[in-house]
Amino acid sequence: QVQLVESGGGLVQAGDSLRLSCAASGRTLSNHAMGWFRQAPGKEREFVAAITSRIGSEAYADPVKGRCTISRDSAKNTLWLHMSSLKPEDTAIYYCALKSMGWIGLKSEDYDVWGQGTQVTVSS
Repeated sequence: QVQLVESGGGLVQAGDSLRLSCAASGRTLSNHAMGWFRQAPGKEREFVAAITSRIGSEAYADPVKGRCTISRDSAKNTLWLHMSSLKPEDTAIYYCALKSMGWIGLKSEDYDVWGQGTQVTVSS
């Protein structure tokens, strides 16, 4: 059974950086498209970044483009999201997700395995 566990969230100040991790068990991450999503209070879950299976092409949502980098460590079977120049509007619960089939997904419904989320709070 596949399991995703996020960590690395916390309370930071605007302009700081954070690196979120998503440790996987039960599946080899490099065989799957993976994504990061976030959900702020009172808002719908939104796409942040995705990485394709195998060659690892990346995609980013416009609000985080240039400030976030998604990457994958095959040896550790871990997905990362490095975020810099954080803004208060980045405050949300961040989720990693795995797409069992297909090249890449940019929507929540494209993914079928989710972690429990990690809270990121950015103070101004």
